[in-house]
Amino acid sequence: MNYNPKSEFLKIMLERGFLADCTSYERMDSALLSGVVPGYIGFDATASSLHVGSLMQIMMLRWLQKTGHQPIVLMGGGTTKVGDPSFRADERPLLTPEKINENIHGIKSVFQNYVDFNQTDNTAIMVNNAEWLDSLNYLDFLRDIGRHFSVNRMLSFESVKSRLDREQSLSFLEFNYMILQAYDFMELYNRYGCLLQMGGSDQWGNIINGIDLTRRTLSTEVFGITSPLLETSDGKKMGKSQDGAIWLDKNLVSSYQFWQFWRNTSDADVGRFLKLYTELPLSECNKLQSLRGAEINEAKIILANEVTKLLHGEEASLTAQKTSIDVFERGGSGDQLPTLEVTLEEASGGISVVQLIVRTGLASSGKEAKRLISESGAKMNDKIISNHAIVITHEDLLEDIKLSAGKKRHALVKLSN
Repeated sequence: MNYNPKSEFLKIMLERGFLADCTSYERMDSALLSGVVPGYIGFDATASSLHVGSLMQIMMLRWLQKTGHQPIVLMGGGTTKVGDPSFRADERPLLTPEKINENIHGIKSVFQNYVDFNQTDNTAIMVNNAEWLDSLNYLDFLRDIGRHFSVNRMLSFESVKSRLDREQSLSFLEFNYMILQAYDFMELYNRYGCLLQMGGSDQWGNIINGIDLTRRTLSTEVFGITSPLLETSDGKKMGKSQDGAIWLDKNLVSSYQFWQFWRNTSDADVGRFLKLYTELPLSECNKLQSLRGAEINEAKIILANEVTKLLHGEEASLTAQKTSIDVFERGGSGDQLPTLEVTLEEASGGISVVQLIVRTGLASSGKEAKRLISESGAKMNDKIISNHAIVITHEDLLEDIKLSAGKKRHALVKLSN
């Protein structure tokens, strides 16, 4: 990009690697310099928590507020009933209204760690698009909003075109999603003066639709920013690990597991992750990125500490680091490891080590657990498990047992009180 932004927010987006594309750089820059700009990102409630894959967008909202503007967190209570088809191979499973509301409740707590909902001038707000989408009259909506959309143009958007090119079904329900998202932008402008929508680059077509709709119906210019779709250096989707999604809810992924995910970042990703997921100065990020050999591990620890501190707090971050040192350097068990509690009744009858490996999440199935053992990849209290027929009794559990899968994944098994 040749444009050199003057506003602090746009400069940060560019320098730290958040910016993939932007509509009308100069006019948006001017709006950011002229006063408080309300900007939003939408999050559909398809699960009870967001995962690390959403963290880049959450950080964009955080930087928006830190540079003096107003973040709007839009919960998709309405659009989740339809499902975003963008770059998906199949239709999302439909959720009941009760499940959607339950998911929204679970997601809300995450944002309190990143944006301030109690500031005086540019306080963050959270709204639910079910407030206006649930009450739409279908015929009025078709007449007033639908007439502004060209089906030919909608079919040309990459998110739709790629699905059709693969000859994969796209339901009429899903096809309506981009119209509803465009309507959200217009509605947020009407209600809150929202001038900016942000999202991943897969949302570019949806964002453009909202900008066009607002211009056509209200004769107003609004703006859009997209962030790059992020993959790790080995080509994996951000937010996934060997154990599954890295959720932002501490009840689903402990602070230790979260810390360990970042500590295990590959060398090639450390620099850009420091810029995207922490607030360390760019000069320090670049310095840490330049480290080589064993020294890069210090940068990974700083990355894990800083990212965990934002979500879980400084105390949890320090405790996670202490646990990691205990487990990896001193051969201890670590109090914060993922823990499976078994009852005395269960243990009295004996539990196979294969079953415990599966129940602790170190393997997804008995077959995988047996393969892990046969390849000498499973350990109990730091000793290789050589026989998958081993049975653990209540006497074995008088002291906690540490199970390990490879060098990096560990869990505790203990008797419940």
